[in-house]
Amino acid sequence: VHRLVTYIFVYEDLISLTCGAIIIWYFAGSFEKNVGTVKHCFLTVAFAILSALLYLLLETIVSRVSEVEDAKGFMPVAFATLGVSTTRSRMKRTLVFGVRVPVVLVPWFMLCIAWFIPHSSLLSNLCGLLAGEAYGLGYCFCLDFPESMGSKLDRVFPFSLLKRIPGLKYIPGSLAERRAFKSGKINPAPGAYPTQSYYCSSPPALPAFQMQHPNAQSQGF
Repeated sequence: VHRLVTYIFVYEDLISLTCGAIIIWYFAGSFEKNVGTVKHCFLTVAFAILSALLYLLLETIVSRVSEVEDAKGFMPVAFATLGVSTTRSRMKRTLVFGVRVPVVLVPWFMLCIAWFIPHSSLLSNLCGLLAGEAYGLGYCFCLDFPESMGSKLDRVFPFSLLKRIPGLKYIPGSLAERRAFKSGKINPAPGAYPTQSYYCSSPPALPAFQMQHPNAQSQGF
C-alpha cells in the first residue's frame, strides 16, 4: 500500500532527478503559495494516491496496445497541481513560447513536452492531470477542508516545527494570513533595509558674470 505514495520519490538517473527537482521547485512551489503548506502536503499525498489508483486501472487496458512505462517520480503530482491551477484560473489565455493559447490547453501542451523526458511515464502523467482537473472542477470536494482546520494544523506538529526551520518558507493555511504574508514581502516594515548615507556636494559656483547685480551691469553702459 505504501507504494501508492513512495513512487513519487523514485528516480532512475541524474537527468530524471534534475527534471523532478525543477518541476517540484516551479509547479509545487507556486501551488503551495496559493493553498498553504498544510493543504499542499495533504493534496500531494491525495494526488499521488489518486494518480496511482487511476494508473493501475488504466494500465491493464493500455498495456494490451503498447508498452507502458512504470509510474515514478513527482511529475504526476506536478501535473495534478497544474490541472488544478488551470481549471481554477481566471485567465482565459496565456503566453506559451511567445504564442497566446487558452489556459485550459497549457497542461496538455506540457504533457506532450514531458513525453520526451527520460523515464517519464505518459500514462502516469495523464492520470495525474486527470486527477488534478477533477479536483479543480469540484468532483473531489471531499478532499477540501475548511481554512479554520488548516490554521489549527499550522500550530500542530510537524507543521509547527517546519515554521521554526531557518531558511524554510512556510505558507500559512488561512487566506488572510497568506495575504498578510505576501503584503509583508511587498511592503517591508520601516528599517527592514539597511540605510546608506550619501554625500551631496555643494552646487558648482556660478560664473562671475552671472553673480553680478543687474544694476552693476547697467552702470557699465
